[in-house]
Amino acid sequence: MLRSLSILICSFLVGFVSLTYAGSLPQAATAETHSTLPKRSTALVGTIRPGSTAIISPSYAVVGGQTSVPYGWVDFCGRRPEECNVPVLPAVNVRLTAKTLRTLDRINRKVNDYIVPISNLEHWGTMQDHWDYPVDGMGDCKIYALYKRKLLLEAGFPRQVLLMTIVRDLNGEGHAILTVKTDKGDFILDNLVNEIRPWDATGYYFLKRQSQQNPNIWVSINLKGGVSRTSTNVARLTN
Repeated sequence: MLRSLSILICSFLVGFVSLTYAGSLPQAATAETHSTLPKRSTALVGTIRPGSTAIISPSYAVVGGQTSVPYGWVDFCGRRPEECNVPVLPAVNVRLTAKTLRTLDRINRKVNDYIVPISNLEHWGTMQDHWDYPVDGMGDCKIYALYKRKLLLEAGFPRQVLLMTIVRDLNGEGHAILTVKTDKGDFILDNLVNEIRPWDATGYYFLKRQSQQNPNIWVSINLKGGVSRTSTNVARLTN
């Protein structure tokens, strides 16, 4: 029931995927991606039916150029400047060990269980997208993703591997997730699915995400994330 509510809530998110801001953050581009068709294809491992289990291999989403910054991130930075006034750092990937995977799984499930889903309008009383931590234990998809990012930072993950990401979900609605960059590919923490999945096992259409070097710069993706699978052999990739 709560999972279904989360889908409805996040579908409201970004009519407002693309309520974006091109103002005060440095180098925020004004271009917005409106295409609903993939510009580049991605290879899947074998022929897989949705919902099936498959042996996976490392896969990374190829990013494009700089694009517009979501309004919600700019607003978040205005209220929590300490989260955004950070130095530019070189891009890195975290090593995907069994311990790393256990930490990702634990935090994804913990946050999914902790936050009570609620719409942006009902929660904050505004139609403008509001990004924040779950200060009252409630929130929609970007609240889940931001909190997972925070907990992983506290667990010692490099900032450069934890990227807020905007996609269109399986219903074509706006949705926010967290991408984790590893040496074995890009993995997704999602409030709609408890399992950690490769980006190309989500079935989502990826629009944009934060730059690894600077969280205040966002880059375009415009790729379909393969076929939706809820069971993958991620553990086989661990070092």
